[in-house]
Amino acid sequence: MASVSKVSILDYFNIVFEGENGKIESNCKACGTRIQAKRSVTSNFVTHLKRKHPAIYDDFVKRKDMKREGYSSACLHSFTTNGGNPRFTLPVTTGAGAGGGEGVGTLEGGGGPGGGGTKFDRHDPRQVLISEAIAKMIVLDLQPVSIVENQGFRELLQLLEPRYTPEPQHYMQGQLLPAYAYQAQLATRQAVASAHALSLSLDLWRNQSHTASGYLGVTCHYLASDWQMRSALLACLPLTCSSSVSRVLSDFDEVCHSHGVSGRAFCVVADPFSATATARPCCLPGFLVPPLLTSRQDDDPADQDLNNGKHAEQWISNGHGCNGEDADWGESWEQGLGVCRVDCFSRSLEQCVREGLFSSPQISSALTKVARFYNYITSAVPPEKLIQLFDGWLPAGTRNLHDTAVDWAAQLKVLRRLLDSVEFLEEMSSPGEVALSSSERALLRELIDILEPFTEAWDMVHGDTQRDPQTDRHVSISLALPCVLGLRKHLSETSTPHCPALLLGLSQSLERLLAPILENPLYVTATTLDPQFKLTWSSNPDWHKQVLIEELSKHCTASPPADLNTDFHSQSQTLPTPAPSPVSSLSRPCKLFSFIKQRPATQAKSLEQELSVYLREEPTDEEALHYWRRKAIDFPLLAQVAKRAFTIPACDTVVESIFSTARRLLLPERGHILPKNLETLIYLKANYKLLWT
Repeated sequence: MASVSKVSILDYFNIVFEGENGKIESNCKACGTRIQAKRSVTSNFVTHLKRKHPAIYDDFVKRKDMKREGYSSACLHSFTTNGGNPRFTLPVTTGAGAGGGEGVGTLEGGGGPGGGGTKFDRHDPRQVLISEAIAKMIVLDLQPVSIVENQGFRELLQLLEPRYTPEPQHYMQGQLLPAYAYQAQLATRQAVASAHALSLSLDLWRNQSHTASGYLGVTCHYLASDWQMRSALLACLPLTCSSSVSRVLSDFDEVCHSHGVSGRAFCVVADPFSATATARPCCLPGFLVPPLLTSRQDDDPADQDLNNGKHAEQWISNGHGCNGEDADWGESWEQGLGVCRVDCFSRSLEQCVREGLFSSPQISSALTKVARFYNYITSAVPPEKLIQLFDGWLPAGTRNLHDTAVDWAAQLKVLRRLLDSVEFLEEMSSPGEVALSSSERALLRELIDILEPFTEAWDMVHGDTQRDPQTDRHVSISLALPCVLGLRKHLSETSTPHCPALLLGLSQSLERLLAPILENPLYVTATTLDPQFKLTWSSNPDWHKQVLIEELSKHCTASPPADLNTDFHSQSQTLPTPAPSPVSSLSRPCKLFSFIKQRPATQAKSLEQELSVYLREEPTDEEALHYWRRKAIDFPLLAQVAKRAFTIPACDTVVESIFSTARRLLLPERGHILPKNLETLIYLKANYKLLWT
C-alpha cells in the first residue's frame, strides 16, 4: 500500500513553468505571487502559505491530518492475533530514509519507540518545517552535513517528534541545501536588480591546509528602494593554487554579469591580493591568544606568542603565494580592478595596529605576564566575581575570555578592566610571583592609553558586528577620513616614557597605510556629504571645496569611465533620469486665481550652487541616508552622488568573519566538510537573513 498522500501542497498553486532538474515556477492561487523551487523540495510553497495565508495553510494541514488519520485507521483493521500479541502492518519508510522508496514495515505492540505511529510523508508540512530547521542549524553553525547520520542526533529527533523521518545525508547536501542556495540566488538577483546604487567588495581567503586553496567572496552593498543599506553575498567561488590574477578577475567579472551588476558598481573595495588573503586576527602579543590560533598543529609553539610579529607578517605576505609571484600579483591586481578600487579601511586600520605592536617587542613580556596573572585569578577568584568584574565580557558558566576576546580591541578592553581592578584581585587571590610590578602596570597603562583612540575607531566601524557577525550594519567610508585625522592628532600629541617604539611604529604605519586617505577625492567627497561632518574637519576649506566640485562633476556626468581592461565598467555609472513630476494646475496663470501672487519661476541649481547652500547649513547628527532621502528634492545632484558614495563600506563584510570560522573547520582534526559543501554553507550563512527572514 503506497503511503504517498494525495493531498499536495501544489494543489494551492498553478504551475506555469517546469524546467530541468525538477525546477518549477508556480503562481499562488490566492494572491498570484510567483514562487520558484524544485518539485522535490516544496518548503518554499509551505512557507509562503504559512506566512501569507494562515487560513489556507491551516486548511492544508487539516486535510493532511484527516488523510493520514483515515489511512492509519484503515491499516489498524488489518491486524492478526499471534499468541495474544497484537500485530499489525503500518507503512514505514525503508532504510533509504525519506529520500528513498517507501515500503511496508511492521511495528510490534502498537508502534515503535515513543509511540511514533505513521511516519510523516516527505511533503507533509511538519516534515518540511523540521527539515528546514535542521538545514538552518547546519548553515548557522557551519556544521558538517553528516551530523544528520549521527546516532545521537537521530535519537534526539525521535524523542522530539517520533513521526519525523530523518533525511539522509545525500539528500541534505545533494538536494535540500542546493535548493536553498538556488532560492538565495533568485532573491539576491531580484534585490540587486531594483537597487538605487551599489558597490562591491572582494574577499579572498587562502587556506594553509592541503584540502583546498581558498575561496573568493563577492559581496554587493546596495541601496534598496526604501533607502536602506543592505548587503548580499553574490558568490563564493573556490580558488586553487594555480589560480592566477587573470582567472580571479575573470571569475569576478562572470559573477557581476550573472547578477546584472556589470557597469553599475560605484566602487570596488578590494585590498591588494596579498593583503586580502585572510590572515590571523590581530591580537595583543602573548595575551589571551584565541584557541583558533593556539590549536594549529602546523605552527611552532614558540611562534604562537608572536602572532602579531614577524611570523604573522610572513603569513600575510605569503597568503597567496602558491607560485611566488607576489609582485606580479599586486601589479596585475591594480591594473585589473582599475581606479575604482579602494582599500578596506577596517583592514588597513588593523594592519596599522599590527605593525605598531610588532615594532615594540618589550610589551610582549608584560602582556605574557598579565596573561599568566589572569589565568591564575580565574582559578582562584569565584566565577560570579569575575562576571561582575568584566561586566559581560565573561559569559555565565565560563572561566576564560578566549571565546569573546578574539581581536586586539576586545583584548584591550579586557586588559583595561583587569588593570582597573588589579589591587582587588591581588587581595582576593594572593598571586605571589605572577603579581604585576609597578613598572609593568605603568607600561600596560601606557599601552592602553596609546591604543584607546584606535579602539574607538575600530568600534565605530564594527559596532555590534563583533559579537553578532550576522548583524546587517553598514558603515560607510565617510568615517574614515575623520578617524585618520583624529589618530594622527592623538599620536602627535602623545608622549610616552615606556612605549616610545610603539608610538613611533604606529605613526609610521599610519602615514604609510592611512594617511593617503586624506588626499583621496573619493574620501573627501564621502566625508563632506555626510551631514554630521561637512567641511568642519578641513583645515583648508577652499581647497577641499574645489576638490569636491571636481569629484562631484566627474560623477554627475554621463560619460563612461576609462577602459579598465574589462567590461565590468562598460556601462555608465549614472542612474537613469527620473520621469518629470506632474505639474499642478496652479502653476498656469488664469483669471480665477489672479488675486494670488505669482511665484517667481524657479531655475535649476547648478552643482556649485547646491554645494554652497548645503555647506551653509549647520551640521546635523541625522543619519546620512535619512538626510539625503529628505533632501533629495533640494539637492538632486548632490543626492545622486551621496547615495552612491555611501554604498562603499568601511568595515569587513559578513563573509570575512565567516571565512575566519571556516578556517577552523578545515583543520586536519576537523576536516569533515568537503570544500564544495563548505562553499554552499558559506553562501547560505552569508545570505541567511535574505533567505529566511
